[in-house]
Amino acid sequence: MAEEAQPGTRRPGTTGRPVVLITGASSGIGLATATRLADAGWHTLLSGTDRARLDALAERTGGSALPEDLSKPDGPARLAEAALAETGRVDALIASAGLGWRGPFAETPSDTLDRMIEVNLAAPLRLVRHLLPGMLERRHGRIVLLGSMAGQVGVRDESGYSATKGGLAMFAESLWYELRGTGVGVRLVLPGAVDTPFFDRRGTPYQRARPRPVPVERVADTVLATITTGRDRLYVPHWLGLPARIHGVAPGVFRRMASRFG
Repeated sequence: MAEEAQPGTRRPGTTGRPVVLITGASSGIGLATATRLADAGWHTLLSGTDRARLDALAERTGGSALPEDLSKPDGPARLAEAALAETGRVDALIASAGLGWRGPFAETPSDTLDRMIEVNLAAPLRLVRHLLPGMLERRHGRIVLLGSMAGQVGVRDESGYSATKGGLAMFAESLWYELRGTGVGVRLVLPGAVDTPFFDRRGTPYQRARPRPVPVERVADTVLATITTGRDRLYVPHWLGLPARIHGVAPGVFRRMASRFG
């Protein structure tokens, strides 16, 4: 971590390494990120819903498996408590757990919508609320939120998912202002389509001609970079920043382009 995050006193087992809590570590971006961070010398606290996969990852990385269901309102509190009990502190939070669904909004199953709101939006906010006081007290830390281009520009037939990611982006933006000068950094990573099991789990495959899904390792590398550098908003791939800017300054033009090119 940068100079803001010098290691302090830790519980036995972390061997003086900085500690990172990663949600969604069972697969996809979370799993790849955990591997990258372990290789970079971090002690990883691995959360997800697949205990067997978490245990296998913990064995490979020397981390700790902390299974938890973040779709439950009390899940984030239990996870934060378990993380602090395991290592005494959390130097960085990587909130990469996410759920999606594709289809007309009027046909979105109510339980699916509720779970997306809980996992994609409410859980990161609740985790930050539990872990931020310790970071502020130590005057160092990193909060890395995995957003989505869908939350920047909107996507047809993904209204609910886009809304949760849009809310997460505004949380990151507002928190960035609030935490300036505290030693705690807020980072927002904004991938487009990523080659993960995400699309299988949402029930429909990725069907767009462009952009093509990027390898999950590319997103993991970006997460690692945003922890160790001062850049607070990164697009993956980076050229997606251009359509995001067009949407911001000329939304009508963007909508016409999106309608034409899909």
